[in-house]
Amino acid sequence: MVDLTPLGERLAEVDDRIADAARAASRDLSSITRIVITKFHPASLVRELHGLGVRDVGENRHQEAQAKAAELADLDLRWNFVGQLQSKKARQVRAYCQSIHSVDRDSLITALANDEAETPIDAFVQVNLTDDHGRGGVVPADLEAFADRVAAAPGLRLCGIMGVAPLGEDPRPAFAALRGLSERVQLQHPEASALSMGMSGDFAEAISEGATHLRIGTAITGNRPDHG
Repeated sequence: MVDLTPLGERLAEVDDRIADAARAASRDLSSITRIVITKFHPASLVRELHGLGVRDVGENRHQEAQAKAAELADLDLRWNFVGQLQSKKARQVRAYCQSIHSVDRDSLITALANDEAETPIDAFVQVNLTDDHGRGGVVPADLEAFADRVAAAPGLRLCGIMGVAPLGEDPRPAFAALRGLSERVQLQHPEASALSMGMSGDFAEAISEGATHLRIGTAITGNRPDHG
């Protein structure tokens, strides 16, 4: 199926839904950042999004993200890395990203740390909300100690936590749990108040539980093109 809906219409519709959810939750809309996930889409689509006012975009594969960031270097975009990140690729990702939403291992902290960085990179600690350890993320019991280590690393700015609601379940309990974990982290790190949660299918629920960063792909970009 070819998606014939213009990109601008989908973006406007999602933004209207974000505004409605913020209003329903008595949230200030300016406290919510909408990140458009552009993985598998060409740089031309990202350029079109920029023309529509989008500044925050997200990618989850280093090779693809690096190429797009280089091709679009003339634009004032903010690149967010949202996928599992290999430690050996971390320094390269740091070179073009302003924010990483998937910091979940000590080896990654070490690889991302930089004594000479003029601008710290925003780091979200990814929390695993499932029993599947293969999904990535810090288990909740280890979160506070891990957050301390991120905050202490040179060149990293602990700005909050990130999570993905389990598939096929009501997302609200997971988002409520993340909110509680965020409050625990903020007891030691008051500045780490950002909460990256909510995607195309559940961002309204995420907003109601305090999400500050939404990671929205398909609802805005349409179905991914065939990427082989």
